[in-house]
Formats: sequence, structure tokens, C-alpha cells
Amino acid sequence: MPVEDRGEDMRCDFDEVIDRSGHHAAKYDERGKKFGRADVIPLWVADMDFRAPQPVIDALADKARHGIFGYTYRPDSYFEAVRDWQLRRNGWRIDTSMMSFCIGVVPALSAIVHEFTEDGDKVLIQTPVYPEFEDSIRAWDRELIVSPLAENSGSYSVDYEDFERALAQKPKLFILCSPHNPVGRVWSAGELERMCGLCAAHGVTIISDEIHSDLTLWGNKFIPTATLSPEIAANTISCTSGTKTFNLAGLQASTIVFPNREWKKRFDGFWSKFDIHRNNSFSVVAMEAAFRHGEEWLEQLLRYIEGNVLFVSDFCGERIPKVKPNTPESTYLVWLDCRELGMDDAALNEFMVQKAGLGLGSGVSFGKGGEGYMRLNAACPRSVLEQALTKLEAAVNSL
Repeated sequence: MPVEDRGEDMRCDFDEVIDRSGHHAAKYDERGKKFGRADVIPLWVADMDFRAPQPVIDALADKARHGIFGYTYRPDSYFEAVRDWQLRRNGWRIDTSMMSFCIGVVPALSAIVHEFTEDGDKVLIQTPVYPEFEDSIRAWDRELIVSPLAENSGSYSVDYEDFERALAQKPKLFILCSPHNPVGRVWSAGELERMCGLCAAHGVTIISDEIHSDLTLWGNKFIPTATLSPEIAANTISCTSGTKTFNLAGLQASTIVFPNREWKKRFDGFWSKFDIHRNNSFSVVAMEAAFRHGEEWLEQLLRYIEGNVLFVSDFCGERIPKVKPNTPESTYLVWLDCRELGMDDAALNEFMVQKAGLGLGSGVSFGKGGEGYMRLNAACPRSVLEQALTKLEAAVNSL
């Protein structure tokens, strides 16, 4: 389906440096609270320093000019836009009646853990992984089961022997990160089928977090878990959103796809207890505009991110060889192996903040396997990235 021509100039300027401070941006205005100083270059939280697609901005401006922001009705076209996007991009045919709205993927994960497990039940994750996975498990007093990914020269894979060991402990749920944050893997069909088959054999339901699925790089092909087979689809709850794709996290919207009506009813019933079931006035128009008119912007974005990832790789390879970045297959997140700096995690965090003046994601916060790593968000103008890496180079050379 071609992108509708709305007359906008589709050439996107991702080199533009936009001052986000003073606009309630967590990435910028929480620096002092998080890092102890407000002048670090912020490359931590996973949003982008780029304007959203122009059609989204236009749709939001139209809504703002209307001037009334009452209770918001979600039209059928909203989930139809999600359906059409998934079919066009991933070949995934979804029944819109099996979609549920949620204010975010992390709240959805937390609700699923609450509703699909009981006190003392176990939930499995693969580390290093997005810290909120663990948070959503521990928040409800469930037991965390960890199966670390296998790392070999910066490349990550599933340790199937350990994965089966973890499944033998009888977790109720497995939260799959696909594509994976922070290591950037786009799982192959074979990898997904093997993980899902093992889960089925052990009676474990799969929660597939696919929030980064649109941000695939270098021609890597994302495969929605629920498209692998009818049997796998019947055992999978899929969590999707356009918030990472189009830099709309502050609008708080996600779509959760269920394999049956009983599971969907259970999830919806949780949120009905809080009377949370509507989009806000802006997310309902922004998400539909993004999925219907944001594709050209996304294609340009992906090429720019690829350039940024290569820039980080080349810069570190030539000038900071003790810091080894990976090359993610998806996401705009670069996983920096800093182990050759010879610091423990507390010292590494202190070094990055106080000596390099950088606000990065601490690898140890991503769980087992994250020790000695830092996560760098490369979704910023290249000039900012160059400034950050130059500061890191000077700090490393001062050791």
C-alpha cells in the first residue's frame, strides 16, 4: 500500500539538533535526578531525538486546533490501521476483534503477569534484557527465572540447554523480547520455532514483546511470533506498538493481540477495574496517522540509524578500541562492551558520568550478562553522537 501523498516534503532532516530540555522530556529533564548532574549528554532512555513524521504532527495540530479534548471514542479505523500495517510490513493477518488497547507495552506485561499467574508462580526471561521485564514480575511477587543468552565475540544466541533447564522449573510464562533489547537480535524462524516448541512441550505461555519490530536494520526480516504456526499462535500473546517506531512514547498507546477471546476478556477485565480503556485525545489520531502515512519517514529513519551505528563502530574501532560496540540487527540501541576498561560496574557508571560526561544505560541493570556493558542510544543527530564519542575517547585516554 503506497504512502498517501499529503503534500508534505518527505525529505527528513535527522541531522537537525532540537533542544528538548525544558519540554518535560525525561531523557533530558531527569538527568540531574538520574545521573547526579544535569549536563551529561543523554543517550540512555529509548526514545529518539527526532521529530515525528510530519503527517503525525499535522494530525495532532488539527486535533489541537479543534480545541476540545473530552472523552475519546476509538473508531474501527484505529485497529484497522494497525492490522493493515502488520499485513503490509510483516505479512501478519490479524483479526481486529482480538486486539486490545493498552497504555503501553510495559503496563500490558505487568497486567498479563498479574492475570495469568498466581502468587509464587514463576516467569522466565532471557538476560541481559529490558529491566522492566524483571520489574513487572517482581511487582506481583512472582518468582523470576533467568536463562542468560550465550555471548560469543559480541554475537548473542539462545543457550538451549540452559533454556530447557529453566523451563524444567515450570514457569507459567516466558517473556520473549523480539527483537531483543539491548543486544539487538532479530530472531530467525528456526530460533523462534525452537524456543516456542520447547515452551509448548513444558506448558509455558509465551508473551512476545515486539515493540522494536519495525526498527529492523540491514535488511533483517522480523518474524512475528504468532505467524510461525497455528499451534504457536494459540500459545502466544503479542505486544505491539508504534511508539518506538515513530517516537510517540509520550502518547502512551499499544496494541495487544490475543489468540482467544477468553484471554482477551481476562486482560480487558483487569484494566476495566481502573476504568482504563480509552485512548487519550491525541494518541488516537497520532497512531492512526503514523501507521497510515509514516512509512516513508520510517524508511529514511532506518537508513540514518544504520549510518549512526556504523559511525559508532568505526569511531570506536579506530579511536577507542577498548570499547567494543555491537552491530544491532534491530533497534537504535548499541550495546557497548566496556570490559577491557577493567572496571567494576559501579566504577564504570561513575566513569561514564563523571569522566566522560555521558548519560548511558548501565549494562548491569539489564540483568545477568550485562556486567561490564553500557547501552548507548544512537537515535540522535550524528553531530551529537560524534560529540559524545569524542568525550568518551578523551576520558578513556586519560586513564
